[in-house]
Amino acid sequence: MTFKDRLLMCRDCNRGFMFSAGEQEFYSAKKLANEPRRCADCRVLINARKKGSNIVVTELKCAECGMPTRVPFEPKGHRPVYCTPCFRGKKAGKVLERAAV
Repeated sequence: MTFKDRLLMCRDCNRGFMFSAGEQEFYSAKKLANEPRRCADCRVLINARKKGSNIVVTELKCAECGMPTRVPFEPKGHRPVYCTPCFRGKKAGKVLERAAV
């Protein structure tokens, strides 16, 4: 079965988010029938709320693309903060850099 990237709408914030082919393959391998209903930012917010009120959820702009994002911590300001897609891209880039060395 071939998977293609799909744009879905978040049920909480009504923003579009990408349901990538890799994520669809993961859902299929795990036999998950339902596709995600919330974007990664809203899932972070919900998980933080479930863990308790002492967790701070901060809304800010991604240091890479400038899109608004939510993180389950309060940034100290000495390191950049990325949205989920940019963070994954940076993380994947580091893995590729290590493999090339």
